[in-house]
Amino acid sequence: MCIPKVAPMLLTRNLLYTGITRAKELLIIIGDRRTIGYMIKNVDSKKRNTGLKYKLINNNMKKI
Repeated sequence: MCIPKVAPMLLTRNLLYTGITRAKELLIIIGDRRTIGYMIKNVDSKKRNTGLKYKLINNNMKKI
């Protein structure tokens, strides 16, 4: 798992947790220790407006 230095809003504990829990057999984390430490401490989670629900509903309607 590569953890680049990016905008702080992207460096959340949730994102780190997701990456760790999806590893099947081995996990190698590549990144700066301070950045990873920041992610561990950052419990802020912003509401994400992805439009996924809308896309799923519209794609399913086209297939019917």
